[in-house]
Amino acid sequence: MAQSKPRIKLQKTASKGEIVTIKTLINHKMESGSRKDKDGKLIPRMVIHTFSCHFNDNPIFECDIGPGISANPYLEFNVKVEESGTFRFVWEDDEGSVYTAERKIEVA
Repeated sequence: MAQSKPRIKLQKTASKGEIVTIKTLINHKMESGSRKDKDGKLIPRMVIHTFSCHFNDNPIFECDIGPGISANPYLEFNVKVEESGTFRFVWEDDEGSVYTAERKIEVA
């Protein structure tokens, strides 16, 4: 699969103890493995199966994703931030491709 560029929406600054919303979207076809091509052959399954988010190397959000999710999966979740640091986002698909992104937040 071609390298997909994840999109992350996260504010750059926050107050200590603030709950921030993180929005992610990644371009991916998310082929379920149950559709057939024009010749009637099954199109192989190709989905992002795992997503994780770490903050300063500590896991804060993880989920398994199945073939029922639409193409270009969008995830939104909230995190309480107590210190400045870096969020690291990782998506893994059935082909073995790993997509990553990082975003920093400054806590005052």
